[in-house]
Amino acid sequence: MQDYVSTGFSRKRPELVVTGPTPAAHGQAAPAASPALAGDLAGIAVQIASCVKCSLCSGRRTTVPGEGSQHPPVMFVGEGPGEEEDRTGRPFVGAAGQYLDKWIPSIGLQRGECFIANIVKCRPPRNREPRPEEISACLPYLQAQIQAVKPNTICCLGRIAAQALLQTTASVGSLRGKVHTWQGIPLVVTYHPSAVLRDPELRKPVWVDLKLLKTLFPPAGSKTPAS
Repeated sequence: MQDYVSTGFSRKRPELVVTGPTPAAHGQAAPAASPALAGDLAGIAVQIASCVKCSLCSGRRTTVPGEGSQHPPVMFVGEGPGEEEDRTGRPFVGAAGQYLDKWIPSIGLQRGECFIANIVKCRPPRNREPRPEEISACLPYLQAQIQAVKPNTICCLGRIAAQALLQTTASVGSLRGKVHTWQGIPLVVTYHPSAVLRDPELRKPVWVDLKLLKTLFPPAGSKTPAS
């Protein structure tokens, strides 16, 4: 079983509101979190909840640190929270998240076996793209989360995530279809689920990218190290 943690914080109630067992996709119960590792992620989430490094803090209802397995085969990284995420404190629970939930079984996983986060942890107004200064302010939190959960692979969902982690201005089209690395961790780039919802022609390249991602997972039966 994978250890699972979900964290969400309200601007008005800065205490931890969810940690430990959280329902996974399709109504399946997620396993309990390991207290030691949950503390690491919860500590990062506490810092995120009190962050005022950029203007996004002024309009948020809830910070959205991320959630999922603490020893994931893959960490999905998106752009930023939307309206539903801002309301619930959970990443990828709106239309794009529901679509992502359909992608994950195609690589032999359930949502609770992954870790899901975003480049910025507060919703940009009207779901606009995060600005460079907002990304710069928030990126250290994501980097700390990656170091805490030590995913076997990273999958960047969309241009903003890919450019931020790879420190590039290249397009998704030129970045996808190959294996990159982030501090030694294999990284695959694909289109954001919301882009595919707008343009179904992107389904085929996403499927190719997901198959590439799956080849980077550890062999069946092997265990991801806890440290």
